[in-house]
Formats: sequence, C-alpha cells, structure tokens
Amino acid sequence: MALKDQLQADLKTAMKDKDKVKKSTITMIRAAILQVEKDQKVELEDDQILEIIAKQLKQRRDGLAEFEKAQRDDLIQQAREEITIIESYLPTQLTVDEIKVIVAETIQETGAVDAKDMGKIMSALMPKIKGRADGKLVNQVVRESLA
Repeated sequence: MALKDQLQADLKTAMKDKDKVKKSTITMIRAAILQVEKDQKVELEDDQILEIIAKQLKQRRDGLAEFEKAQRDDLIQQAREEITIIESYLPTQLTVDEIKVIVAETIQETGAVDAKDMGKIMSALMPKIKGRADGKLVNQVVRESLA
C-alpha cells in the first residue's frame, strides 16, 4: 500500500475511533504533503513523502525541546504522542552503534583523516542512511569519529 493511501486509511480509522491527536497529526502530515505537491505541481513518490514526514518529526522534536524548557506539561505530552505517531510511518531508525559502523566504513572509503574532510564524509554518508537517522546525530557521530 502506498504511503499516501496508508495515511488516508489511518485518518479514517482515527476519525472513527475519535482519536483527536492521531487525526490532527495525520492531517498535518497530509497538509504538508499536499502543500509540496501544489507548490511543485507534481505527484510525490513514497521516498519524497518520507522526507516530508522526517521533516515533520524534526519539527516536533525541536518543539518538544522548547516545551520542556518552558515546562509546558500539556504540550510536552501532546508532542510526545505526535512524535510516536509520526515515527510509525518512518523506517526503523538506526541506533548510535549502527551509525558508528556506517560512519567508520564511510571514513575508510573516502580516506578522510580530519575535520576538514567533513563535507566529503557527509556527502558520501547521507545517501546511505537517508531517512533512517537524524542528520544532527550523524553529524555528531562523524565529529567524534574524526576527533
């Protein structure tokens, strides 16, 4: 089943179950997808939709950090629920150990020796882990590996 169809089916289920958080989260994801499709005048494929969903997840995580700083318990709980729902549409995320292994292989492949080669490493690395790990975390692991 295509990802768009899955979102539509899950939206219907959420409406029937009167699950407000899931309904609003899926609606926001679908709105973001529709916005990109209208702007670019194209029909998005599943991999492009996954990029949009990953962007939505990043926004929720950033928002969660801000809510925790402001000690907004009501918004913290809602953001966590939204993150859980969004993560269910993404491929299984890599663990830090798995990222370290892929980073080590990529460093060997590129022949990188220090932080000056960061761009070369990241450009070779990101296609391998696209959608399966947060770019910020990958960047951190690469910096630690080069240190």
